[in-house]
Amino acid sequence: MSFKMDHQGWVWGAQRMHSPNFNARPQDCDVSLLIIHAISLPPGEFGGEAITQLFLNQLDYSLHPYYQSLKGLEVSAHFLIRRNGTLIQYVSSKDRAWHAGESLWRNRTNCNDYSIGIELEGAIDTSFAEEQYTTLIELIELLKKHYPIKDIVGHEHVAPGRKEDPGPFFDWQRVNKLREDY
Repeated sequence: MSFKMDHQGWVWGAQRMHSPNFNARPQDCDVSLLIIHAISLPPGEFGGEAITQLFLNQLDYSLHPYYQSLKGLEVSAHFLIRRNGTLIQYVSSKDRAWHAGESLWRNRTNCNDYSIGIELEGAIDTSFAEEQYTTLIELIELLKKHYPIKDIVGHEHVAPGRKEDPGPFFDWQRVNKLREDY
């Protein structure tokens, strides 16, 4: 796959789904951080449309007991990489997606302001698929061409104690060659 980004921050080659859960970034805010997440809905189950439905505020909360805990939640990410490597984009990379929540990186709060959120369909106790790493690396390389990315971290790094993803099964060595030294 060969991804390209248009001038509006949308990636060509990604399936486009427009989440209402975003807003404008602060003016003169450089995107310098990529945050890797892991998500599965219901927890530990892969496939299905629940993640997209959550990000589009269309999740039927009666379909699974766990979904009750998500009622009223308005979240999104810029990207989701499915187990088979399919890339879905929910929010333009020029806009602020609502993925990190209360967060801090390098003494800077509100990571959503200056980050791009990439969700991997997975769980903290499961290995990620080879196809996901292939898509992730290509996406990171594309984003680094368009933004002054300085750091690539996990949700667990910007919200320690609150979040654990992508977790111990995420292979950081695969992305280390794309990260600048911190």
